Amino acid sequence: MKWFFAVFFLFLSCSSFSETLRVGSKRFTESYILGEILVRAAGDAVHRQGLGNTGIVFAALKSGAIDLYPEYTGTIAREILKLDRDPGLAGLNRALAPMGVGVAVPLGFNNSYALALRAGRASELGIRTLGDLAKHPQLKLGLSQEFIGRADGWPGLKAAYGLPQATPQGLDHGLAYEAIAAGKIDVMDIYTTDAKIERFQLVALEDDRDFFPRYDAVLLYRLDVPQRFAAAWAKLQKLEGRIDERTMIRLNAAAELQGRSFSEVAVLFESGFSSDKGGKRQFLEVLFGPDFWRLTGQHLLLVFVSLAASIALGIPLGILSQKLKAASQFILGAVGVIQTIPSLALFAFLIALLGTIGTVPALIALFLYALLPIVRNTHAGLEAVGKGMRQAALALGLTAGERLRRIELPLALPAILAGIKTSAVINVGTATIAAFVGAGGYGERIVSGLALNDNATLLAGAVPAAALALLVQGAFELGERRFGWMAHARTQ
Repeated sequence: MKWFFAVFFLFLSCSSFSETLRVGSKRFTESYILGEILVRAAGDAVHRQGLGNTGIVFAALKSGAIDLYPEYTGTIAREILKLDRDPGLAGLNRALAPMGVGVAVPLGFNNSYALALRAGRASELGIRTLGDLAKHPQLKLGLSQEFIGRADGWPGLKAAYGLPQATPQGLDHGLAYEAIAAGKIDVMDIYTTDAKIERFQLVALEDDRDFFPRYDAVLLYRLDVPQRFAAAWAKLQKLEGRIDERTMIRLNAAAELQGRSFSEVAVLFESGFSSDKGGKRQFLEVLFGPDFWRLTGQHLLLVFVSLAASIALGIPLGILSQKLKAASQFILGAVGVIQTIPSLALFAFLIALLGTIGTVPALIALFLYALLPIVRNTHAGLEAVGKGMRQAALALGLTAGERLRRIELPLALPAILAGIKTSAVINVGTATIAAFVGAGGYGERIVSGLALNDNATLLAGAVPAAALALLVQGAFELGERRFGWMAHARTQ
């Protein structure tokens, strides 16, 4: 068993190392698109897409899990550096240098925050500016989770304008457009380059107190990138000033309104929109897209590497809990408590503990979640072995180890396999959440579908995950019948 864990943790340590330029992005449409544009411009690069909010992506950058990602000057100044002013690129670089990161390559557009209402609703209530919101405390807000938590978001805005509205529950940015169109909310936060502003007939409220800073798009990068990836960095510098606000709106529209994939949008930009043809992709086209086998491989790796580790530890723990009654409650209680921790909370804890994102924290989290069914079923299977069988084995002169190996474990095997099957099926579903920390798998499509509010992309991630769960369950049921028969034959 020692060699297994040595190989397992060697794999974990090596999986986070790469000499390929790693580009990150946040979990909203524009960031996905910019990430794909950067990857295509750099040449030899990989995209760790949809990693989460500013805090997670910036932590990934500082830890070396990614090398650069598209960011905005206002976000860097207000959210990362906690400054109350915009110091310019030179000032940002001075403040960021002690962290080992810097900013460069202004892409050419400003994408500011704003609050918006439907045009008809704003006209009806006479609301034109953010200050006017203070006169209408009854308005229902639908704000993104990140905007609610940012210093340059809702907390600062509420204080600056003296707004009476209570802080609402967070709402995914992509879903907020549907909610405001349906009249479920009155006000939402937008990015000024959003493609859906015109489509949903929204009006951005004037920032009459100049609360929001400029959010000029730049590259936030590790300071060693220009030396480590000199050729790629030279290519990325050619993007400076090439994307104006109108171009960015067109690119966002290609993804959100025309249903193009993020990689297709990057090709569209690269071609100067000369390839701007075709319509919304159909479900089967998305399902069997060029990323299908890559995502399948990532998902299988997440599920079965973590499952193998949980089997290697879970079965001995189950045996130990059955043989040592004093340790039983502690072992079963510990693995039970792990199972109650929400998956995203566990991922966040592991990211903070390990200082990295991606495959490593995902594998450890899935390994921990898979322990409970295996440990509990091993314990229960051994407990179910009849006292008469143990006494007969003792009468034959078998040692404790021989009794366990030849009698108890074969009889407990159906229960153990049932526990492994349960863990495997749980892992298939839980592995989709690993995409939120850049570990890939089918969850990558689910996260992208949420950002785009695209049902085809959502289903293209959910359907293969569900199909894989059914296949895994069917395979284990066949294994249970076969090994159950073999165990029965061995005890005759």
